[in-house]
Amino acid sequence: MGTYNKGILGAFSGKVGPVVGANWRGKDVLRSLPKKSKKEPTEVQLRQRQKFAFVTAFLTPLTPMMGRYFGQKSGDRSKRNMAMSYHMKEAVTYNGAEWEMVYPKVQISKGELLGVAVPVATAEAGGIIRLEWKNNSGQATAKADDELVAVVYDPLNKTSEMFFKVGLRADEQGELQVHDSLIGMEVHCWIAFVSTDEKRYATSNYLGTIKVL
Repeated sequence: MGTYNKGILGAFSGKVGPVVGANWRGKDVLRSLPKKSKKEPTEVQLRQRQKFAFVTAFLTPLTPMMGRYFGQKSGDRSKRNMAMSYHMKEAVTYNGAEWEMVYPKVQISKGELLGVAVPVATAEAGGIIRLEWKNNSGQATAKADDELVAVVYDPLNKTSEMFFKVGLRADEQGELQVHDSLIGMEVHCWIAFVSTDEKRYATSNYLGTIKVL
């Protein structure tokens, strides 16, 4: 694999002759076409491919959240790559038949900002999830105007909803109005604080399952 600067034709992606152009960790790279293997993949290889595809499918809809608030960029590793690496290692398990997410270990954000104190989630009629927390602004780097973000996930239909600017740390409360299709469903919920300039963010809290009313 080699890197290249944009020439008269600019960067390209896809196959051209015996090489493939792509963007990898922010760099334009050229790869030779891989040779097709005549060997059948082993059971371990197949399971690893299934794991990768499963985690990718779970994380992709959450890219607008994790791509902004997951870890600090290190070298060429994007926040999306860091989120993928973490969840592949820590937040998925094989039950003997298929892969499953370990929801308490799922993180929608990961950082050093002080997190949510004493969070409580309560379902209310009309598809509302009411959130309450304790105002811990003034501790460490926490500020009163830090903003709450949230994710609600429906495991039956494998759909996610993201919420930004739900409330301020000083508000001590906020609410999520979820889609009508989630009424009656058991959903998972995660919340986190981010600073107003989005340069600092907390590692998210998992609030467990909530039955939407």
